[in-house]
Amino acid sequence: MSIIQQIRERFAAVSIAVIALSLIGFILMDALSSRTSLFSGNSTTLGKINGEEIEYAAFSTKVEEMENNYRSQGMEVNEEMRQQIIEMLWNNEVDETLLTKEYNKLGLVFSSADLNEALYGENPPPALAQQFKDEKTGAYDANAARQFINSLKKKKPNDQQRLYIERNLIGYIVSNGLRTKYNTLLSGSVYYPKWLSDKDVADQNSIASISYVAVPYATIADSTVQVTDADLDAYIRAHKKEYKQDRSRSISYVVFDAAPTANDTAFISNAVAQKKQEFINAPDAAQYVNANGSAVSYFDGYVLKSKMQIPVYSDSIQSLAVGSVFGPYLDGSNFVLARMVEKRQLADSVKCRHILIGTKDAQTGAEIMSDSAAHKKADSVAAAVAAGADFKTLAAQFSTDPGSKDKGGEYDFSSQQFGSLAKPFAEFIFYNPAGTKRVVKTDFGWHYIEVMNQKNFEPAYKIAYYAKPVEPSDETVNSASTAATQFASQSRDVKSFDANAQKQKLSARVADIKPNEFSILGIGGARRLIKWVYESKIGAVSEPENIGDKYIVAVVTGEKEEGLPAGKDMRLQIEGIVRNLKKARQIIEKIGNNRDLNAIATTFKTVVNRADSISFLSPFIPGIGQEAKVSGAAFDAKNKGRVSEPIAGNTAVFLVKNESVGLKPSTEGDYQMRRVQMEQSMKGNFAYKFTEALRKSATIKDNRINFY
Repeated sequence: MSIIQQIRERFAAVSIAVIALSLIGFILMDALSSRTSLFSGNSTTLGKINGEEIEYAAFSTKVEEMENNYRSQGMEVNEEMRQQIIEMLWNNEVDETLLTKEYNKLGLVFSSADLNEALYGENPPPALAQQFKDEKTGAYDANAARQFINSLKKKKPNDQQRLYIERNLIGYIVSNGLRTKYNTLLSGSVYYPKWLSDKDVADQNSIASISYVAVPYATIADSTVQVTDADLDAYIRAHKKEYKQDRSRSISYVVFDAAPTANDTAFISNAVAQKKQEFINAPDAAQYVNANGSAVSYFDGYVLKSKMQIPVYSDSIQSLAVGSVFGPYLDGSNFVLARMVEKRQLADSVKCRHILIGTKDAQTGAEIMSDSAAHKKADSVAAAVAAGADFKTLAAQFSTDPGSKDKGGEYDFSSQQFGSLAKPFAEFIFYNPAGTKRVVKTDFGWHYIEVMNQKNFEPAYKIAYYAKPVEPSDETVNSASTAATQFASQSRDVKSFDANAQKQKLSARVADIKPNEFSILGIGGARRLIKWVYESKIGAVSEPENIGDKYIVAVVTGEKEEGLPAGKDMRLQIEGIVRNLKKARQIIEKIGNNRDLNAIATTFKTVVNRADSISFLSPFIPGIGQEAKVSGAAFDAKNKGRVSEPIAGNTAVFLVKNESVGLKPSTEGDYQMRRVQMEQSMKGNFAYKFTEALRKSATIKDNRINFY
């Protein structure tokens, strides 16, 4: 006990210190591995535009609202679409921030009078125009819309309906109204003066002839001209706009294929074939398809012969007897059995008219009339029509279908719209002959329908498809996953990654990735992998990433900061250009002050050439190629009757003597017509170009990679 007591007394302080240091280490590790910093706090800034912060929370709300809007329209919001939404909203955020400052400078405002006109005037927003209609006339009911908007103002500021209308309707109207005013102001400043028109016409029709000597760079061996990294750096600094780069990271990656093998394909084909007799014997084809997990849902409708989209096998399927089955056959990525359910003659287009006695509000789903009352009212409408009442008048008075009540209830439908219509409605107008009239019930209420006309009859088929996709087996997936896992575990840096790829004869691919991209060339949508690339150190190797039917293992090989690249990194792209410039200096030094074309040609063992019909607006010269500097020298008044200074071109050093400059006959119209055309063209692109100019001159800090 005394020994234990001595240990406690002597080492208690040390133990407490060790434990304390360990706890601090864990806390710091957690802080450094996340966006939270003990010293700077949790960053909630998505980005900055000329110093103005864009907060993540507000931006994220907009993303969520747009996603929900797409989903409400029946669209699937996958990761790729989500990234596109984020990109679109970010660009809009940048534009609005920059433009708002311009509006303020100019004193542009969207007044309450402007807003009232936009909401309640002659051209109201489609959402309001559709929802608020006068029951008798069908015209836009501005007072009803005004009452609705005013009622929202009485609700709490965080009310979802109020927020939605303020952000998505009124916010859009104000933003669009200000932009329209701004664009109108810019467009009004466009003017194409006559002196510029005359110059453009002269430039378009100017032609020149020259004598010249070309001393090709190829006359000096590449091996005699050394290009250093300093030379490359100097060239890049002299051409900043051409070589300015965005922030990016480079990766090398290998792919392990988990796509279905030939054995997997054969297995699915055999499995579907074994279902054939069972499918034939099934008393209800639709029930069989739905109950057995077919990749193709049952469509309870007919498809016209001319509209069937099954290459190669259409004739075989169309010739089936009712109840017979064709297949299995490969259609895209599915093996399919096709069973003929029914055949008939069907019109390709139908004209009909109807009067809907609705039972539910199309916008809210709230009940507006009981089913029995609607049925009784529809029967009364039918009786009135039978007694000679005017159909159009009844439709305008009683129909609750805003899409047709103002045009006598009439519609034209093609057979391809069959599936988008309420089934009882579609079956009535397509399956019954012209002249048929009846009261029909759908989920919308009770319709009185008349089939007015049907055109272009042809054979039509109702077919049930039992389909199974060709998918990789567990064995195929596990094999690819295991191979990728083993490769990743053995390759923990760039050197071992490259060595193992070479050893296993894997083709390592490379990619440059910007922070906010959501796909990688050769891989497709890979946002999670891109985030990993930016969260990891140079040289880090990823765990296998499953993307589609592939497993990807990547290594981060480098990083480029925003700005100018290092010359050594651009050697492959610009070494030849810089070498030619150094050759040009040597050639020009050898030419010296000599401006005698014949003497220079003799010195460099070449000849004096001639080029005619050189166009002022074209850098291409017959016999020379793309040489903009030579084209410019041909029209330079200083070179008329004398030899130019040496010109370092793309392929050679040129000396040019201007022999003549003239004009081709002009076919241009008068100035006023040309002015109108040019100003319209300029106005069409002016707003876009001005916004691009604002972007280029702005300081934009984009931190989206930290959040999405």
